[in-house]
Amino acid sequence: MSRAFVNEDAGSDRPDLPELPVSPGPNILTPRGLVALQARIFQRQADLAALKARPDRLDKLPEAAAERDLRWLDARLKAAVVIDPAQHDLTEVAFGLCVTVADDDGRTTTYEIVGEDEADAARNRIAPNSPLARALLGAQVGDMVTWTRPSGNLDLEVVGIAHAHP
Repeated sequence: MSRAFVNEDAGSDRPDLPELPVSPGPNILTPRGLVALQARIFQRQADLAALKARPDRLDKLPEAAAERDLRWLDARLKAAVVIDPAQHDLTEVAFGLCVTVADDDGRTTTYEIVGEDEADAARNRIAPNSPLARALLGAQVGDMVTWTRPSGNLDLEVVGIAHAHP
């Protein structure tokens, strides 16, 4: 028989999937981010239970993917450090706070600085290690900051700092 028709993985009942990369250091989260992470774990556990309950379990890849995801989520939870933004005063931009900036044309945008796992560009939630957040952290109302972007630098004025709405 030709080697082309031999299944060399026949003895393995579990597919090999690459592990998801886990960021080094602490996983800084807001209280809302911790709740969301816990909900993701709960949902993925339910997904895995449903996959294992299938009558036809010939395809092990979905189960392996769910187990891998749970290992990643568990690592993120173990590294979690929750910072409550309500403890910050509003004198300078800090993790978990909302900051409103104005560009040279007077257009204002509000960003919330949140943990990596909470970042969502569509909702203007940015991670603290992003170039914009790094420019904003520590700034006060009235300060000018420079956002270094691939398309060119953008100067922004901090016009407001507030607590996020849940």
